[in-house]
Amino acid sequence: MNTTTARAATVPGFEAWLPAVGRVLIAAIFILSGISKITDPASAMAYISSVGLPLPAVALAAAIVVELVGGALLIVGYRVRTVAAVIALFSVATAVFFHNNLADQNQFIHFFKNIAIAGGLLQIVAFGKARG
Repeated sequence: MNTTTARAATVPGFEAWLPAVGRVLIAAIFILSGISKITDPASAMAYISSVGLPLPAVALAAAIVVELVGGALLIVGYRVRTVAAVIALFSVATAVFFHNNLADQNQFIHFFKNIAIAGGLLQIVAFGKARG
């Protein structure tokens, strides 16, 4: 047992809460992003159009649903494996379509942030609501 596991084991119930806390933390970025798209849809559609994706209004609606509904479902713990898989694919697609100029430091950071988020979501796909 490593020291982190030993410390977690000494606090009753601590380890049981970690998956839920992790889901809330990872869902927060999606919920905030979905809210920003609702509050400024014109900017979001302009950004979608700027990368050449077709049907920006449909893409915007789909992104809002994935971010808000997916984020909320992660938080409440409903069908977390399926939801996490969908959001992981969304995160990778977003990285590829919107943050693919890796020569630009900002885009490089956003690309790998999305890839890292997808990695965290794949942990949820693998382990579900809690470790068992």
